[in-house]
This record gives sequence, C-alpha cells and structure tokens, in this order.
Amino acid sequence: MRHTILFNLLCLLVFSGISLLLGSATLAKGSESTQPTSGSVPQVWTLTIAGGIGPASSDLVIRTIDRAAAATAEILVIQLDTPGGLDKSMRAMIQHILSAPIPVVTYVSPQGARAASAGTYILYASHVAAMAPATNLGAASPVQLGAPGMINPAQPQTEEEKKQRQQLLDQATTMQRKIMNDAVAYIRGLADVHGRNADWAEQAVREAVSIDSGKALELKVIDIVASDLNDLLQQLDGRVVRVANHDYQISTVNNLIVPILPDWRARFLLVITNPNIAYILLMIGFYGLLLEFYNPGFGLPGVVGAICMLTGLYALQLLPISYTGLGLILLGVALMAIEALTPSIGVLGFGGAVAFVIGSIMLMDTDLPGYQIATPVIALFTFVTAGLSVFVLGMALKARRSAVVSGVTTMLGETAIVLDDFSAEGRVTINGETWNAWSEEPLKKNDSVNVVAIEGLILRVEKQQPD
Repeated sequence: MRHTILFNLLCLLVFSGISLLLGSATLAKGSESTQPTSGSVPQVWTLTIAGGIGPASSDLVIRTIDRAAAATAEILVIQLDTPGGLDKSMRAMIQHILSAPIPVVTYVSPQGARAASAGTYILYASHVAAMAPATNLGAASPVQLGAPGMINPAQPQTEEEKKQRQQLLDQATTMQRKIMNDAVAYIRGLADVHGRNADWAEQAVREAVSIDSGKALELKVIDIVASDLNDLLQQLDGRVVRVANHDYQISTVNNLIVPILPDWRARFLLVITNPNIAYILLMIGFYGLLLEFYNPGFGLPGVVGAICMLTGLYALQLLPISYTGLGLILLGVALMAIEALTPSIGVLGFGGAVAFVIGSIMLMDTDLPGYQIATPVIALFTFVTAGLSVFVLGMALKARRSAVVSGVTTMLGETAIVLDDFSAEGRVTINGETWNAWSEEPLKKNDSVNVVAIEGLILRVEKQQPD
C-alpha cells in the first residue's frame, strides 16, 4: 500500500511537470493567435518564422497559407530567420508555397538575420524574395554529405586546386552524388519557376557559398532589398507576379497589416518535436508502464506512462529517426529487464546499457545540430533506466517469490477461539472472522484451538494442550 501511494505521488509530480511544460508553450505570448478581422479592408498577413525549419514551423506555414487564402488576404509575408532545418519539413512547406492561390513573400529580416540551408530553398520558392540589409543566404549543401568537394569555397584557380577538387569528388559515394544532384536539380527548378539566378543556386548547394543581401540583389538571386516591412510593402505595390499560372498584380496601398501569432497547436508541436523532449517523453512512458507492472491495477503510473509514450512516439514519427537506433534502445531496455529477472553477473545489464547508449546516440537520423539528443540527457536516462529496471523488476520478482501472506491457507496452524460449547461441529473466530469448525473432541466456549486443516468452508480444529 505504501509503495502504491509513493508511486502515484511520483507519477502525479511527473504528470504535473509535463503539463506545465506543455502549458507554457500554449500560454506564452498570449493564449490565442491573432484572429484576422473580416471586412472590406484589404489585408496583408505577416508570419514570423525564427529558428530551425521543422514539423512545427512547416505545419504553421501550411495552415497560415490556407487561412490567408480563405480570408482573401492580398499577400502573406513570411519574415524568416533560420539556420536551416529538416528536408522533409522544408519540402512540405515549399510545395504549399508553390501551390498557394495568393502571393507568398519571404522576407529575411530583421537586420542580422539569415536564410541559410533550407531557408535558401524557401526563399527561391517564394513568389517574391526579399531581404533586409545586413542579412545573408546560402550554405545550402545537404548536411548529410559532410560537404564533399569543399576544398575551397571559391572556384578553383590553379591546376593543383582543380586536381585536388576532382580527387575529392571522385571519392564521393554514389549515394552522396545522388543526394547532391537531387538537391541541385531541386533548387535549379525553383529558380526557373520565378526567373532567379539558377547558376548561383547550384553553387550554393555544391560549394556551400553564402552572400549578403546587396550581392544577392545584384546577382538576381532575390527581388527586393527593404529596410523594414513598410519599405517592403511600398516596393511590392504594383508588382506583377505569377501565381497559380496567372499574373497577379500586388496592391499594398492602405492595406491592414495583420500579424499572425503561433497558435496552441504550433506551440505544442514545437515543444514535443524537440528531440530531447520527445526522447524524455518516451522514457517517462517506459517508466510509467514499468511502475504499473510493479503496481498492477492501471492506476496513475500506467495512465501517465501510456500518454507520454504515445505522445513521444507521435513526435518521433514527425522527426527523422533511425529505426535501428530505436531498436537498440528497446533491446537495451529488454536486456536490463532480463538482468533484473534472471541475474547473470551483470553481463546482460552491461550489454543492455551499452545498447541503450548507442541507440540513443543513433536515434536521430540527421547531422543538424538542432536535432540531436543532448549527451547529458542520454547519460542521465541511461543510469536512471538501468537503476529503475533492476530495482523495480527485482522488487516485483521478490514479491512473486515471497511466501503467501493472504488467503485461507494462511490460517493453517493459527489459533482460533471457540464461540459456543459444541461437540463435533460448531463455530470459532479467527482473525476477526467467524468460521464453521469440526473437532473430534468436545469443546467449550473460549477454548483455544489450532487450525489443522481446511475442508471447503469448514475448519478442522484441535484443542490446544496446556504447556
């Protein structure tokens, strides 16, 4: 009983912590996103995307485009500042931009911002590409390649440089070449859609070069350099762009600027798709189910564990994960559990810990810095998982192997008190319960007897002999 209370209190604290964590994502900066007002005044919607491009930002952009089109907004301006992100999320975002029924303007701002890696592709895909002064774009090489061929960011000048570059390119595997060529073809196709500089786009992919806003405008990589949003809208007014195979003239005079804030769904996805949070949710789910195994009855540990595990698995399926890594984590947990049930001098436990660590490191199938599980988090959960597995499952095994402490069989050998005088059959009381009893010798009220056998619902008793 005491263990049950302690486990429920522990799970209640964990559940409260998760609720506060997720709740902070929905309550920060207002509980609701800005709701555009309907009316006859033309609207310009603005959406700020800062940070890595992931499932949360992709989902937010896609839904905002749909909402802006439904509200017949004049344009949607995405104010972008990103170091890059996930290829899957970037492509989903670009597909929706290209098919949008209204112009999508990507504006790299404020000053000092960047549109690196995935941001460069998004900029090329937009109907209008704009940047603020002192911003930059480029470095669009696929991260998984490790930038093969990057001997020098500039074009090779000497024969020796050309020879070295060729040697490095020859060492690239077929898969690396396929990824590189796919990325080049993709960004060149985006450049051709809007008549932008495709040669520089290829250079940004193959050589990871970057340029500032002034140079980008000079090379016709972007369309506008604007100091702020008002300057951007003034330069956009009257511009004709190609939207959904039709010419679209942008009008920004006297438009109502409507800033769109991330709603609860976007903030929730942003929290749980953080690899560290998804990993922690998965582990808490495992702990909850493990505690429920020790304390059966589907109480609070099981409920919290099931919710956390399903939420963690949902988040992981949105992220680029290695199923080999996930399999190693499960193998490690299983080995540590087996070690607790069938001790093997630590061999299975050590092997499980090693598999758990390797699987945790391999779990995220990307080299992007923002999508890696922190080493301290892996170390902490390795020790906690190993300790909890050994302790909880060991306690469960001990409880199963312990002697029975409840049920009718526990009354054998116990002392009962005779309630009334009787011969052969009568009644006795034992452990506060009244039972029918049978005795070979006559018994008197308040005699002490020993239970020697149990036959159905009748106790066979014998009178205690005086010492």
